[in-house]
Amino acid sequence: MEEKVFEPVILFEDNHLLVVVKPHNIPVMEDSSKDLDFLTMLKNYIKNRDNKPGNVYLGLVHRLDRPTGGVMVFAKTSKAASRLSTQLKNHELKKNYLAVVLGEMKRPKERITHFLVKDEKTNTVKIATRSEMGAKEAILSYELIAQKQNMSLLDVELETGRSHQIRVQLGLGLGNVLYGDYKYGDKLHGGNLALFSYKLKLVHPISKKILTFVAYPDFEKLPWKLFSQDIVKLIESNK
Repeated sequence: MEEKVFEPVILFEDNHLLVVVKPHNIPVMEDSSKDLDFLTMLKNYIKNRDNKPGNVYLGLVHRLDRPTGGVMVFAKTSKAASRLSTQLKNHELKKNYLAVVLGEMKRPKERITHFLVKDEKTNTVKIATRSEMGAKEAILSYELIAQKQNMSLLDVELETGRSHQIRVQLGLGLGNVLYGDYKYGDKLHGGNLALFSYKLKLVHPISKKILTFVAYPDFEKLPWKLFSQDIVKLIESNK
């Protein structure tokens, strides 16, 4: 049987940046599972495509949790990596997510802040007090886009980039667990976690142009297919 060749979904590429869509359930970088990670897959792809000798440089600027898919930017030079990291630190690199949560939202629009602590042994995150050891501030804003079948589609913008942040702030903080998030309380729905990084906005590290990239989740799968028209309308209105 012929081995399937990895072909990334590339949204943009030049000498400085590579913007791609990460599939669900692939780790961004090597983890304890030792499964092939997205960063290594991309390096191998570029090496083979361009017949490059030696190692390929690809700088990891930000991350997505393993179950989360969507738009990511990688740096192709150390200068680009440094400048993008500065943008991330200064909140100039903006990330928006589509999230489907269980239940109705108490407020249609809100900015929420929590302090989170991660347990590395169990790979889980909990809400903590500001003074608790290891606590890090987590801030996000969400806006309700649509509600169907006791589920809510949200447009979420991160101000900080904590591990499991959206899942914990919405699920444990507000009581609206993400569809498919078994780890934080959804025991009914299997399959992919309904969290997708659909929009990424940044300043090109060299040209200084403002660039916005968008991608759509898989409308063949639940719960995305229920909200497909709402998602298309949202993304088209942002272009």
